[in-house]
Amino acid sequence: MPDSTDAGAGTAQAALDTVQRRPRDAIAIAQRVLAASPDDDERSTADRAIGLALRELNDLPGALRHLRRAVRIAASARARALAQMSLGYVLANAGRTAAALRAVTAALPELTGADAGRARMQRGVVLHYRGRYDEAVRDYGHAIDIAQRCGDLLLEARARNNRGLLKTHRGTAGGDDDLSRAAAVFHELGLDLAAADARWNSGIAAGRRGDIAAALRCFAAVGEEYRRLAVPRPALLLDRVELLLSVPLVDEAVQVAAVAIRELRRRGMASDLAEALLAQARAALLAGDLDTAIGAAAAARTRFRRQGRRTWAAFARHVELRAEFRRGTRSPALFRAMVRTADQLDATGWPDPALITRIDAGLLAAAAGRTDRARELFATAARTRGRGTASRRAQGWYALALWRRLGGDESGAARALRRGLAVLDRHRTSLGATELRAHSGAYGQELAAEGLDIAVRAGAPARVLAWAERWRANTLRMRSALPPDDPDLVATLADLRMVSGLLEDAVLADRPVRALRGRQARLEHRIRDLARRVPGGSGVLAPPTVGALAERLGSRVLVELVAHGDRLRAVLVRDGRSSLHDLGTLAEAARLARWHRFGLRRLITTGDSAAARAGAAHAATALDSQLFDPLRRRLADRALVIVPVGVLHGVGWAGLPTCAGRAVTVAPSATVWLAADQREAAVGPAVLASGPRLPAGQAEVRRLARVLPGSRLLTGADATADALTAALDGAGMVHIAAHGTFRADNPQFSTLELAGGPLFAYEWERVTRPPGCVVLSACESGLTGVRPGDEIMGFAAVLLALGTRCLIATVLPVPAEPTTALMLDLHRRMQAGARPAPALADAQQAFVASGDGTARATAAAFICLGAG
Repeated sequence: MPDSTDAGAGTAQAALDTVQRRPRDAIAIAQRVLAASPDDDERSTADRAIGLALRELNDLPGALRHLRRAVRIAASARARALAQMSLGYVLANAGRTAAALRAVTAALPELTGADAGRARMQRGVVLHYRGRYDEAVRDYGHAIDIAQRCGDLLLEARARNNRGLLKTHRGTAGGDDDLSRAAAVFHELGLDLAAADARWNSGIAAGRRGDIAAALRCFAAVGEEYRRLAVPRPALLLDRVELLLSVPLVDEAVQVAAVAIRELRRRGMASDLAEALLAQARAALLAGDLDTAIGAAAAARTRFRRQGRRTWAAFARHVELRAEFRRGTRSPALFRAMVRTADQLDATGWPDPALITRIDAGLLAAAAGRTDRARELFATAARTRGRGTASRRAQGWYALALWRRLGGDESGAARALRRGLAVLDRHRTSLGATELRAHSGAYGQELAAEGLDIAVRAGAPARVLAWAERWRANTLRMRSALPPDDPDLVATLADLRMVSGLLEDAVLADRPVRALRGRQARLEHRIRDLARRVPGGSGVLAPPTVGALAERLGSRVLVELVAHGDRLRAVLVRDGRSSLHDLGTLAEAARLARWHRFGLRRLITTGDSAAARAGAAHAATALDSQLFDPLRRRLADRALVIVPVGVLHGVGWAGLPTCAGRAVTVAPSATVWLAADQREAAVGPAVLASGPRLPAGQAEVRRLARVLPGSRLLTGADATADALTAALDGAGMVHIAAHGTFRADNPQFSTLELAGGPLFAYEWERVTRPPGCVVLSACESGLTGVRPGDEIMGFAAVLLALGTRCLIATVLPVPAEPTTALMLDLHRRMQAGARPAPALADAQQAFVASGDGTARATAAAFICLGAG
């Protein structure tokens, strides 16, 4: 945030000096001056102190009222000029940048020495707001020179803070040095609030250069400082939105932008409100809410133009145009507006949106048959591939690929796309937290889709597989970087477990839960922040070749499902050979998958009936036909390894005729499957655990203890989250029978109910020696949240990322008591030497043969993930 400047005399000066330390105390001191002093200049200075303190407390109308009075009552030219200078700063905050520039410029001729330096800096702030960045940098530099000649450390620190922030925004060198120097001086001078602002700006700088974990750590620490100082900073929500969009954590960005708009509108902070509307538009665009994106961007653009901020208006126009393009508009007028806006953005210091707008304009030109114009635009965009942030460099490589494709160089285009994805891979390894990595796949979508299109059009199945793998489930191709002992995270998870238990008790007892839900939300927010601050980890596994897969598959057949535009395709690998198949539309497969899930769920939850049985069978036949009819001759009766896509991750595969009785292993990607299949399973003791409110679960694990001699049993009060997590470390086999809850909004908060409160998926990221095989006899424990790039989140993702070889879990709710027989049979078969996938298939067949439609649906709910 740009910093303001103070000056004055006498006791009023004491009020000014206190503004950046304790703004409320500054107001009290200045009010005493106003009540006691007859001197007009002293009273003007006191009013100025109150105005600047109210600005720190985000009361802009009050600040403007006092600053105008400070100008009006000043007796000397110097006091009037100083008040005009401060008035200009707050006018800029209120969005009235033309009036602000007039006020500060009028003050300059009346000031000399350090006063002139302060005015120079203040004019830099106004120019900064108006998007006149080169002029702002010059004024900040003049202010720093004057401060150094006069020995004014405070002025130098403020000017450096502002110049550092502006350099960070523009991506030019020297920003970090300015911010570090400013923070150190503010701290030395005892100006806690100013030091906090400078450190917050360092967080912005970290986010701009792609160090998300460092930015989050900085924002969290400074946020605590703001709370200690009791100073509200609603405008800082905009920096959080920016950081969330850089990952992108879209849903959260949408929520934070809405809060920012509400708070800034309430406080009359017009300048920041316009930026909040732009942030809302950008978040809505990423979320696919095109109407909101266009409306919010248009509203922001109107406000920016009214405020004289043409640079920001061009950015808002970029968002409008991109939303129109994504809506399907392909008109000459849109093309002309895109080209014009891209040039304006380049000229005014917004290189990233300029790049994206230019690429969109090139795509529009190519669609209209204007190949030469499209290649010209792509060539200009491609020049950015060697500099800037990871996303900017990747977009540059994408533009080069598009340029080469239009020139007929498909292999050169593929090379450029691989270079771009490699840039994003390196960036992703810097994101330590699973959640950040899972969401970051959104930025590789266009590049991977283009490479996949090249391979599909060439009819090259091995290349299609390679491109599908290059962008798929990358998070699981990296070792989780979460440290095993994070005391803050452990303590906050324990607090959340306690609150969740109290909340459940209150719901069951029909007591008020509003306060508990609020506390739960605050704890979840803190846990997300703590988990996201983890530094980066190891690199990304390279996609395997068909030969490497075939060597491990043996007689098994790999079926990798791939989304290509609106089509669903499959790459099939059998006996060292690969083939490519069209399976129809992706939308139809998704519709049938949902229908099939509904049919199975109906059978499980409402009981067996002719209508429910017929509905489930009809859905199963239709989905089976679309997915497997084109492949049937090549599948024969072999075991399958299936890599799903999108909503197909939630399919109960054993409920499909082709998969019933057949060993089926489900994997997030072929790369993840191969790594798991090559992994040596842990050989530690078995662990059997059951949660509360599930008598059948306790009976289940006690009976399993006889099947698995020497196993460790955790039941009743012993089956706590901490005890189970500790026992998980190094175990050969883990079986958990408990109530499970899947959280679609954030799968890392999915839970297993245990004694003393729930166990969260987040907690298993602390396990250093993953168990060999895990069986979760819990409702929907195998469900995953699917993010762009088929990144999955939830218990399955955590365990597979840790290195667990195999997970058997459910994708549907399952009845407790009937499931026990299936689980006992499964473990007997594995104990006798069968691999997990065939053991599960045989146990499912036997279970179905002895039961009704409900038994069939219950069996189908279980899938084998990882390496079967």
